[in-house]
Amino acid sequence: MSAVSVVLLLLVLALVGYLLTALLDPERF
Repeated sequence: MSAVSVVLLLLVLALVGYLLTALLDPERF
């Protein structure tokens, strides 16, 4: 796995986690 793949994977995971947090805890935003 190349470094670019790792960075993209981390970005996707961060985005998914952010969206899940926004959906589950909308008062925080």
